[in-house]
Amino acid sequence: MPVKPRKKTQSGEKTAIPEVLTVHVIFPNEERYDGECIRTEDGTVERDGFGTHTTPNGIIYTGQWKNDKINGTGKLEHPSGAIYEGEFKDNKFHGMGTYTWPNGFKYIGSFNENKLEGEGKFIDEDDYEWVGTFHYKAAPGLKLKLDM
Repeated sequence: MPVKPRKKTQSGEKTAIPEVLTVHVIFPNEERYDGECIRTEDGTVERDGFGTHTTPNGIIYTGQWKNDKINGTGKLEHPSGAIYEGEFKDNKFHGMGTYTWPNGFKYIGSFNENKLEGEGKFIDEDDYEWVGTFHYKAAPGLKLKLDM
């Protein structure tokens, strides 16, 4: 049996470096994943690295994976035309990103667990930019940005 390469952890222990694979998988529910995975020490295969996950109803995620979850940066496209591009944590919009609604409205700013949270700007159908602090569905004190 071949010896797997090992790396040292912060505590000085040696652990096996996971085997990196490129896979093309169709799941029983007809979802599809094309991209990078790792084989862990216990033999489990997890999505890890860069890949594309597609559902039968047309949702497409392309981006980074870690621990078999969407983690890092990527793009999530819905058949309705809605698109999120930005940072993800544990399958949720989390960090900086841009959400574009099918009607063209757009939010650019901070997200916290799928919610608009923090500093950001909202761009309406007339391309007016509204800036301020967002708290999920509320944005008290939102100001119109005027270029004069």
